[in-house]
Amino acid sequence: MIVKLLACTQNADAICAAAGKSCYSERSSADLLGKSDPEKTLGKIVGMGHLSVVEHASFTFSVEGVSRSLTHQLVRHRIASFSQQSQRYVSLKEPTYVIPETVAADPECKALYEKTMDDIWKAYNKLCETVPPEDARYVLPNGCTTNITITMNARELLHFFSLRCCNRAQWEIREMADQMLALCKEVSPTIFKNAGAPCMRGPCPEGKLTCGHPRKSDKV
Repeated sequence: MIVKLLACTQNADAICAAAGKSCYSERSSADLLGKSDPEKTLGKIVGMGHLSVVEHASFTFSVEGVSRSLTHQLVRHRIASFSQQSQRYVSLKEPTYVIPETVAADPECKALYEKTMDDIWKAYNKLCETVPPEDARYVLPNGCTTNITITMNARELLHFFSLRCCNRAQWEIREMADQMLALCKEVSPTIFKNAGAPCMRGPCPEGKLTCGHPRKSDKV
């Protein structure tokens, strides 16, 4: 898995702080930009639950080598934009797939998994000799790798990290979310200061389904 931050709103912390402050001022956000402490301003406004001010910041990521299983979960986050590698127009002649750690750790399971994948790709390539790749792709598995471009505003990212950085999130999308959060913190430390699993900020919302092992901020 490779996660890269392609682009983001420059000075996102300052811009969102100015936008928030302008809601309580006669002055415009242009006049207020750079004239207040973003951490203090956003800390107060976002702390009150007024998350709309961080919607002015946008972040675009390139993600490589993740499974279709991951992207099926990812696109459930509907306040976002996605551009995914097409299996209609990109022929996947060589086997490229994700192996879960639980499978890789068991030699017998790994052997079965890899043989199954090899058989699938043999069938796929055979079908491609007769039918269009868009029809042959129906045999490809959830573990098949893909590349995807993701754009979200900061408000949706905070929600995304709250769900997907949790220990109860599926392991692959959690790994991606952790990498995305680390990149966001580098460029917008104020907006994402308290981002991540809910247990890093207070009690776990999962109730009886809690994992019982709160995540630590130094893991991201």
